[in-house]
Amino acid sequence: MSRQQRDALDALLRSVPRGETPPTLEQQRSGFAAAVARPAPDGVVTRRTVLGGRPTLELEPSTASGRGRLLYLHGGGYVIGSPDTHAGLAGELARRAGLRALSVDYRLAPEHPFPAAVDDGLAAYRELLEAGTDPRDLVVAGDSAGGGLSVATLLAAREAGLPQPAAVVVFSPWVDLTLAGASIRSKEDADPIFTEADVRAYADLYVGAGDRAHPLASPVFGDLTGLPPLLIQVGANEVLLDDAVRLAGHAGAGNVEVTLEVLPGLPHVFQHHYGRLDEADAALDRAARFLTGHLEAGHPDSDRLEPVR
Repeated sequence: MSRQQRDALDALLRSVPRGETPPTLEQQRSGFAAAVARPAPDGVVTRRTVLGGRPTLELEPSTASGRGRLLYLHGGGYVIGSPDTHAGLAGELARRAGLRALSVDYRLAPEHPFPAAVDDGLAAYRELLEAGTDPRDLVVAGDSAGGGLSVATLLAAREAGLPQPAAVVVFSPWVDLTLAGASIRSKEDADPIFTEADVRAYADLYVGAGDRAHPLASPVFGDLTGLPPLLIQVGANEVLLDDAVRLAGHAGAGNVEVTLEVLPGLPHVFQHHYGRLDEADAALDRAARFLTGHLEAGHPDSDRLEPVR
């Protein structure tokens, strides 16, 4: 892996100017889209559809098999981001796993505060099952707030009596809106993107005066028993490091099969930088193998699903 690539990425992220006046919500959303958005990869066809009553981006790799489905929930602090800003990341994971993906445009705060995003995630998951998708053929993934939302959606599905999917992958998940993790403060200097104040501002917009320790807002405080196999990937240079570490520990305590990967010297959702950061490509390959491996486990007598290299 390239130290030069990591250092160049850190310098690039630190070069983003911070104005003296906080940006407006519209400026945050447009700025995030300009900074993060990457198009769907070559060989991945996109279509507009609706799932669970919400606009959804369907991503279909040319190598997709007939049965597997990936439900993707994008990041952005529950305030910014969309399936379009994450078409590259979701599409790249889908391409490497050979899976059709559906990325949901769930409602954002502050216009639609908690639990709107969870309601939309659950509605999308429920519709996939009601449309005949075998839960053994369904996997879930998300990044940052979308990682937390992925876990919260599965907790809500469990409470609704719905079956769990085959597996779930989360990148740099935000799972504690109380900001109790020590890394929120201890990793501020190492994190080239976020400060504690940044993360707190998103929590304020999403939950407001509500209960920030509610398990559907902060899944690290929930009972994770019964959730499917979980892969967590996180960078060591991010304020949300302890969210990922504590989620893994809590999942393990709930008898969930969990794999935690902490990558040294890397920032929040470093997977966005596939194609220009060796660690991002390797991490996405591992995530794809994790998903396809658990899809195969649900159909032990069928042909193997081979991830795309």
